[in-house]
Parts: sequence; structure tokens; C-alpha cells
Amino acid sequence: MKKKTITTYATMILLVSGCVEKEETPKVNPNTQYERVQDYKGEGYFLNQGSENDKIAGANKEKIEKEVKKFFLEEYRTEVKVHNLVGNVDGATVYVESEGPLHFYTYAVIPFDGEKVSTNRVFSQEGQVESGITDGLYRMIFDKEFDRLDEYLDRIVAEEEVVGRTVESLGNVGGAGYMTPYYFIGSSTIDDEAILPAYELYLRNPQASAEQWREAFNEEKFNADNLRVSIMLFMEEEDAKPSEELFDKVTGDIERMDGIPKGTYSVFINDNRVHKESFGGVKDNSLERAFPNEIVRD
Repeated sequence: MKKKTITTYATMILLVSGCVEKEETPKVNPNTQYERVQDYKGEGYFLNQGSENDKIAGANKEKIEKEVKKFFLEEYRTEVKVHNLVGNVDGATVYVESEGPLHFYTYAVIPFDGEKVSTNRVFSQEGQVESGITDGLYRMIFDKEFDRLDEYLDRIVAEEEVVGRTVESLGNVGGAGYMTPYYFIGSSTIDDEAILPAYELYLRNPQASAEQWREAFNEEKFNADNLRVSIMLFMEEEDAKPSEELFDKVTGDIERMDGIPKGTYSVFINDNRVHKESFGGVKDNSLERAFPNEIVRD
């Protein structure tokens, strides 16, 4: 396996499997930990030992939002919209969405000093925001190709008995770069010589045009391993099992279809439920084609 960034894989694993640390006493009854994916907007999501800090975050919402917006402007020259504050063991995790020509979701962390919100100490996990930016850049650079993928998945959802996640859940608890209800992208600046010049241009001029980012992109250095697309669909009916027929169709189409982005694809068909506490959708009965058997389009 080629070298990949820990941050990108950690984010993808969290999204795919919903693996998060749990408190000793979950916030929700074990019998009601799952919800219809069509209804889930992030309620019930929590982070390790975050219950008390949830309350502090709520009481200091305005101050936290101001500090986080300042952080993204100073560090990444990016304006963001704050969607959600979730208490963690040391403070709060703040889920945001970029505002501007480049679109991505991400998060930052603000520590607390007891019940006091620390100022000027906002930080992000290493590579997390950077990979969000490169996700957005790939979406912009391969605009026509991603439009083709979007059209295909829109048609699948319209014609078949599957749905995607809600947009609200992406904003409130997603935080994983470029995301749509039907898929998310995994990328990084590390070891990706193709996207790095475009990323550096973004930091110099976030308002650059799509054409300028395309010109900066080094297509000769592109490696399909550096752009990873995870397609995540859910059965529409509450008691329906993942459809093997649909799974075969989607994987076959992704293998053969012309005009979609070059890259490495994973495909997941899940039942109707999403785990409230973790945002996870993949379960024992899910159908998946993923590492080490992904679909490579190069």
C-alpha cells in the first residue's frame, strides 16, 4: 500500500465506520441508538467525556463562534459558517462549513479552562483543514467530472430505493472535507505533488478563479491514490436489507462509466439506519467494496 496521510484515513474511517470513543454511560438508550437516515440531523452525537463541556459550550456559543471564525480567517484565509458545537473531554469541537467559492466542511477545537473558554487557543487537528481545502480544490478542478458523478447518483436515488444522508447532518457532525449526501472525498497535500501548487495558490488568494486553480494543478503528477471517493447510500425503507442487485449495478457502473473523476472509489450500500452517537452508517449487514479492493480509475 502506498504511503497515505494518517489524517485522511482517520477521517474516512470515522465517517465510514462511525468509530468514536464512547462515554461510560451513553446519552441515548441502547434501544434507540439508531435513526432513519432521512431523519438524522446530528441529534445524539457526542464525543468522549463531553457531556459537561456541552453545557459550557452552549452557554458560551457566541464567544466560541467568534473565536473559531477568527481562527479560520487568520490561519487559512477562509470565512466559515459555524453549524454545531459538541463538547469533548477538554473543550468543544466546532463543526463549520466554508463560505466562498471553495466548498468544504471541517472542524476546529477550542479548549476550556475549567468553565472558562480559552481565547486565542483554537486549533485544528494536523492536516484536517488542509485536506478539506484540497478536497474542495479537487471538486473545483474536476468540476465537469464531478458534475457527471453527481448526475449519476441523483439518477440512482431517483430510480432506485436508496437515499443519502441529510445535508443538515453533514454540517452538524460531518466535518470531513468535501461532502454530499451521497459521497465524500478524501485527499491531502502530503505527498500529493499534483494538488500542492493549487493549495498554495489558495492560501495566497482564496478568491482565485477555478481556471487559475486548474492552471496551478500539476496534472502530470496526479496519482489516483491521492483522490479517494467514498460513495455511501442507504436503503429507503426502514426494514429493507441492502440490495445486492443495486450494489452490483453501482460498482459495475463506477468501474465502466466514462467522464467521472479519476481516482480511487469505495462503494457502500447500507440499511436505512444511522448511528446517532457516531454518525456511522456501515454495519455488519452493509455491502461494501473498499480497501484493499477499491475501484481505481486512472
